Amino acid sequence: IDTGLETLTGGRLLRLKPYLENENSFMLTYGDGLSDVNIKKLLEFHQTHKKSATVTAVRPKARFGEMEFDGDCVTNFEEKPQTTTGWINGGFFIFNPDIFNYLENDQTILERAPLESLAKSKNLMAYKHDGYWQCMDTLRDKMNLNELWETEKAPWSLL
Repeated sequence: IDTGLETLTGGRLLRLKPYLENENSFMLTYGDGLSDVNIKKLLEFHQTHKKSATVTAVRPKARFGEMEFDGDCVTNFEEKPQTTTGWINGGFFIFNPDIFNYLENDQTILERAPLESLAKSKNLMAYKHDGYWQCMDTLRDKMNLNELWETEKAPWSLL
């Protein structure tokens, strides 16, 4: 489906309405993230809670190292730890067709009013994924992911 170069994330989804509005639910991903999320368990979670939407929540590795201090003395030094707080949108969703009620036009940003409204109405659930997840936002990300693939160490393909 050609959704147009200027169409934002919610608008792109809205353009798919004729193809998805009669489904019980459907999956959506941005396409710029790789994960070993268990799709079957994600779907079971979504079907169990009976809400409009499920977002996969992830805790990415910190981009930089972390230090703890006692005054000026470093008491703990950890290079690029897995974050223990700071759940973020992992980009893997399941929606029921009523999501289309939250989308206005091509300029709708899915991550703004639609998801914010779903959260306020307690209609958005989070499937918390503690496994592998990595976005490909930079050339560095691309190079690292390609290296994992080429050396057959890609966690998203080891299932």
